[in-house]
Amino acid sequence: MCELLALSANTPTDMTFSFRGLVRRGGATGDHGDGWGLASYDPEGLRLTMVREEAPAAFSPVAAKVSNLELKAHCSIAHIRKATQGSVAIENCHPFHRHWQGLDWVFAHNGDLDHGRIPTSEQFVPLGSTDSERAFCWILDQLASGDLDLNDHSALFAALIRCADHLAVEGIFNCLLSNGHWLFVYGGTKLHVLTRRAPFTTATLADDDLQVDFSQVTTPSDVVTIVSTEPLTTDELWRPLLPSEALLLVHGEVELHHVSVVTNPLSPASRPNT
Repeated sequence: MCELLALSANTPTDMTFSFRGLVRRGGATGDHGDGWGLASYDPEGLRLTMVREEAPAAFSPVAAKVSNLELKAHCSIAHIRKATQGSVAIENCHPFHRHWQGLDWVFAHNGDLDHGRIPTSEQFVPLGSTDSERAFCWILDQLASGDLDLNDHSALFAALIRCADHLAVEGIFNCLLSNGHWLFVYGGTKLHVLTRRAPFTTATLADDDLQVDFSQVTTPSDVVTIVSTEPLTTDELWRPLLPSEALLLVHGEVELHHVSVVTNPLSPASRPNT
């Protein structure tokens, strides 16, 4: 299956270091060679830079160029693909994107869902043939039909949990979703999280010969949280998410947190813990 990567930070931060580690897994140290993509919001969350390619990231000149771009953002999402559903094609590469309510919504998924059991959306139509994009369209459909106040993070988080719990019953569902103002993280089976804050230390990539002393490139007030399918570094303490654990990250901090017991996902979810 695929691998996910995301960044949430309280100051505009590039994902160069982490992305270089992920890229190596796209055909070199890993077999996720069916495409890759990166989405990065500008610091105001108003403009989206997005690059996708249906080629192994580890051997892609485009991915190498993107690895050197300092795309400063409060939120970024990346993905490397191992196709389980849908052909190796640009329209099936993650992250997926839709413009809704004046915002750019970006989604990436790791897992394998029963395609025929994913509800269809009347408002949002998949452009490719993956279970992932179909799930994304249905999630947006649920948000649109729920008459939600998008500024009410608690209500939005609860709605996203209900959607994620429902999809998790249909297979393996780990996902990242953002509209540039926050990052929703759902670890149905496997995700890891790491928060870097003062005092900053040195980190070494597991998949590349690269080390960074973050104390030399940060300020004492910086907070950066990285989410990855598998730990990207060898000398930092990554926390595995519990099954069906969800986070809402805002500027690097966990604003909302919830762990579901996925038994009857269509029943109303309890209010998330704060």
